[in-house]
Amino acid sequence: MSASSKPVAQTWFGPITAVQRRAMFALVPVAIAFGLVVGLAFLPLTSAFGGLAKVGSETVLELPDELVLPPAPESSTLYASDGKTVIATFGDQYRVQLEYDQIPESVINALVATEDSNFFEHNGVDPEGVMRALVTNIADGGTSEGASTITMQYVRQVLSYTATTPDEVAAASEITIDRKVQEMGYALALEEEMTKQEILTNYLNTVYFGNGAYGIGAAAQVYYGKVPADLTVAESAMLVGLIQSPSNYDPINGSSEAAQVRRDHVINRMVDVGFLAAADGETARAEGLNLNPQEANNTSGGAIDSDYGFFVDYFEQWWNQQEDFGDSEEVRKARLYRGGYEIVSTLDVELQDAAQEAVEKQKETGSEYALGSVVVEPGTGGIQVMAVNRNYSNDTSDNGPNTSNSEYKGSYPNTTNPLLSGNSAVAGYQAGSSFKMFTMLAALEEGLPLDTTIYSPYQYTSKYVVGDGAASCGNYWCPKNASASEVGNYNMWTGFGESVNTYFVQLAERIGVEKAIAMAERLGIKFRAQEDLNFVQNSPETFGPFVLGVTQSTPLDMAAAYATLPADGVYCPPIPAASATTLTGETIPFTSACDQAISVEVARAAVDAARCPTEYGAAAGQCTWGTAPQVGNAVDGPVAGKTGTTDSNSTNWFVGFTPNAAAAAFIADPDSPQNVVGKGNLGKPANAVAEILAAQWDMNGEGDFTPPTELVH
Repeated sequence: MSASSKPVAQTWFGPITAVQRRAMFALVPVAIAFGLVVGLAFLPLTSAFGGLAKVGSETVLELPDELVLPPAPESSTLYASDGKTVIATFGDQYRVQLEYDQIPESVINALVATEDSNFFEHNGVDPEGVMRALVTNIADGGTSEGASTITMQYVRQVLSYTATTPDEVAAASEITIDRKVQEMGYALALEEEMTKQEILTNYLNTVYFGNGAYGIGAAAQVYYGKVPADLTVAESAMLVGLIQSPSNYDPINGSSEAAQVRRDHVINRMVDVGFLAAADGETARAEGLNLNPQEANNTSGGAIDSDYGFFVDYFEQWWNQQEDFGDSEEVRKARLYRGGYEIVSTLDVELQDAAQEAVEKQKETGSEYALGSVVVEPGTGGIQVMAVNRNYSNDTSDNGPNTSNSEYKGSYPNTTNPLLSGNSAVAGYQAGSSFKMFTMLAALEEGLPLDTTIYSPYQYTSKYVVGDGAASCGNYWCPKNASASEVGNYNMWTGFGESVNTYFVQLAERIGVEKAIAMAERLGIKFRAQEDLNFVQNSPETFGPFVLGVTQSTPLDMAAAYATLPADGVYCPPIPAASATTLTGETIPFTSACDQAISVEVARAAVDAARCPTEYGAAAGQCTWGTAPQVGNAVDGPVAGKTGTTDSNSTNWFVGFTPNAAAAAFIADPDSPQNVVGKGNLGKPANAVAEILAAQWDMNGEGDFTPPTELVH
């Protein structure tokens, strides 16, 4: 008798092949692990064994609450400060939640016929399918990945989309015996808690159909532009066919032929199990795919308008650092993208639009020079504006001029670089004389009054050793004033108003420049450039040039620092959100960790001197002339501030404030610091801030500056 004519052993699930026979021996150790679960699955669902099955299923695994009441991913929405204007959405899934009666019978029948024809008979695990899959998979040298009932597939879906870390995501979908046993245990317990209809509804609301569509409601819209109730049998079959492999059967961006073959297989299964008459099946197969593709309403995270992009990006980075939303950045981001929060931001859309217009008026988008501004609310730290002449976009492939500059990064007019807030890669821009504020504050805190008078020559040889260089006199730093005519006796009002360099260098020598540096740090100035950080950490007492703003900073840091002054010395770290409301209706307030960084009298004295540059006029002393009179002329209310220009005009700044808003603006070439802004661009940050603060005062013209009663004379 030939080998081919030997009798073939039979089992209850069919003939055993030679390969399967060998696999049976490998199955023995695995069978022990499966014993309890499969044994429970075999228990007849009768009153005699019902109690035993219930007890057994509950002892297999403790059932997570989310399997019964799945927290379906919901996009979070970010609103402007008015609580109404949507400025961004965050989410990674397009989903339309449906009730069971909204899902057509054709979809249910197609799903059951194709994925689990015994669905209405088993209690979560199909024993015949389990054994068949075990033998086949082990024979093939693989692991048990077949025989998943709809209930088991649903378990896997929920475990996957509720995972919040990479390790949890991988564990939810790993192909191992242990994971399969866990799925079975959960499936058995789940069917004791949920009806078949509930399982089908949850399954069809969570399963992925490709092209960004999660759930049958989203799939019907994306592929056919209709609600599920209007699907034909052929359309239902096509969509259900996608579940096995959305990419392989994708009819929109993949193979329509493969999609049709798969659809016809589903129709055939519906006929085979008796859900569809043979003639109706033939009619359904004769239909074309008849697609009507629609864009998935995916909210993958981002601003509704590119003008809000830099603010939205900052908000997301801020959210990811909030420990209250999880132990890691992955957990926090998952909660933002899936938690369905309604978040009210601090962004004032009306003021943002006015600021964007003011910025563009001074320097249009597309210029090699970046001109941007940030507005922070004193006393709260709320970021009201982030405007810059750039498009927030990842597409930087064709941007910028032709250049051989090795430092050019192609970041304009499109970029995602945080030009306004900075990060480890964006240190900021030399802030120039706007840093004189920190020396003045430190001097006031040391008890030197506003009328502290110092003779200030055109050029002054300081005690700070800098070595050879353009600003060196015998190895000592010897800065000059902006004009040779700036010579004479100055106090804080006149020295700050006219921005007299040699006055502030001498003021720093009297108190110690390290105290000015400490003051800047106290008011939130971050030293991101390594060269600056080395001085600050290792030898602050020798860092004389700090006084005149050689240090790099960002508009966000500067606006928040200056906002301390009209807030009577209360510094509030900048914050982009006011509150978040959860899906359950709980409102979580966000507040900045404000503190009294400087005394009330020090703050009021500094404000009085800062009124001079804008020519608004001091209350407790006398100003001469100011470096930014256009600001005082534009704002119909109390206003103060300080200009900032660096050597060779590489950058230019203005930081100004009213009683209820602080604005900082800069102009520089962020891609090539050597590309100086030149005299033609000087004053443009002050012009922009003038218009921004004027608009802000028109919208909210409240408050006044309280004159100092101490530290005056």
